Amino acid sequence: MVLTALILFPIVAAIVIPFLKGEKTVRFYTLIVGLVEIGLSIPLITGFKPGAGFQFVEKVKWIPSLGLNYYVGVDGISILMILLTVFLLPLTVLCSWTYIKKRVKEFHVALLLTAAACIGLFSVLNLVLFYIFWEAMLIPMFLIIAVWGGPRKKYASIKFFLYTLAGSVLLLVAIIAFYKSAGTFSIPELMKHKFGLTFQIFTFLAMALAFAIKVPMFPFHTWLPAAHVEAPTAGSVILASVLLKMGTYGFLRLCLPLAPEASVTLAPLMVVLSVISIIYGGFVALGQTDIKKLIAYSSVAHMGFVTLGIFMFNLRGVEGALMQMLNHGITTGALFMLVGALYERSHSREIEDNLGLSKYMPIYMGFFLLFALSSFAFPGTNSFVGEMLVLIGTFAKDVPLGLAVIPGALLAAAYMLRLTLKLAWGEPSKAKEWKDLTLREIVMLLPLAFFVIYIGVAPGIFLKTIDPSIKTLITHVEKNSNGKLINKHTIPSYGERQ
Repeated sequence: MVLTALILFPIVAAIVIPFLKGEKTVRFYTLIVGLVEIGLSIPLITGFKPGAGFQFVEKVKWIPSLGLNYYVGVDGISILMILLTVFLLPLTVLCSWTYIKKRVKEFHVALLLTAAACIGLFSVLNLVLFYIFWEAMLIPMFLIIAVWGGPRKKYASIKFFLYTLAGSVLLLVAIIAFYKSAGTFSIPELMKHKFGLTFQIFTFLAMALAFAIKVPMFPFHTWLPAAHVEAPTAGSVILASVLLKMGTYGFLRLCLPLAPEASVTLAPLMVVLSVISIIYGGFVALGQTDIKKLIAYSSVAHMGFVTLGIFMFNLRGVEGALMQMLNHGITTGALFMLVGALYERSHSREIEDNLGLSKYMPIYMGFFLLFALSSFAFPGTNSFVGEMLVLIGTFAKDVPLGLAVIPGALLAAAYMLRLTLKLAWGEPSKAKEWKDLTLREIVMLLPLAFFVIYIGVAPGIFLKTIDPSIKTLITHVEKNSNGKLINKHTIPSYGERQ
């Protein structure tokens, strides 16, 4: 019942909020709900056994005439995403503490419902439930941008809604096609069916478009900068840390297992789009003057590394992709929190309006430097682990391809160092009038800083958790690719190296 509790508890807690009195009560209540949610996830951490397949499985008949079940479970591919979502919930409450001043009850209801939908999506093993949670996330996130967003919130929220909805329609078409062909919505059962190549290509393209929009991959990325810039801080954190991962998770959970031969056949297309995303995202980020836009475009580049790693179809590549999903959630979420904290003081996201912070806000700049180093994968930080594994997987597959993405890594260093140096040592404007980070802000950043360093120096426990599921996935794709995928060299997983 662990997964059901994690999904239902935020929903039940959200129902109570309208009956609470006082904004402060609502904030403390939602914070406690977030902490309790972390407590509910502890059995997942202590009871998960790497390599044991789907665990914590719950299967209950829902609509027997359609063979539809409530079916949830976790494996090494989903557990880190569930824990990331749970872990971020109380932090999003803290970063909204003073930022959200109107419709406080409604905002916290939207936060809890978004978290429940994301946890549900990462837990389900049924296509219909996957689609329901995919869509369920859309409404509260749309409201977070549309109600509590910036001056262009209507434009940003409608663009976010329409892009995601367009992808969702194609995802629904693919789900119906799978049911019509195999007679089941169960993902594990569908993995046992062998579909023809034409059918696989059709369903892969339909699903891939939905996931590519969510990632977002070039050229489907244009909704992201607008949504990030206009969303409140908590909205940006959820978007960057969790929602973008739903797209890459979709590739790993549905595209590769259900359409393995098509995944290999169309991999060159996905790789080209990934490389363009890395280079394009880096160049556009380099030219930004708005800090939030810069970080938004950097997400396009970082997520390009994730999709590149996935379509290398080797252990290191997919290992790196999953680690990069986790690390991007930690680092970029923290950077958006810092931008939000700065905006509350300067009321501007322009770099030129926020110069010279190191003298007057040393604690702020200390955190910013750490997360900036992580963002461009400096050795010893978490992102270095994910990006390095993706590069190892890419070079193992194709050396010229590996060389092609190196400029993307250099661009990341260029735009983050430029931003950090300007914020730290630029000519001070109004910074002397601003106070450094408060205790609340330090508390919300410290856990993220801890994981930046911990994963950077000791990633073993995370790799040990994800490796068996990745090997199972790659073996499944290799066996069902009709000879199109042959990994010549078997690389030992983390557990096998011990």
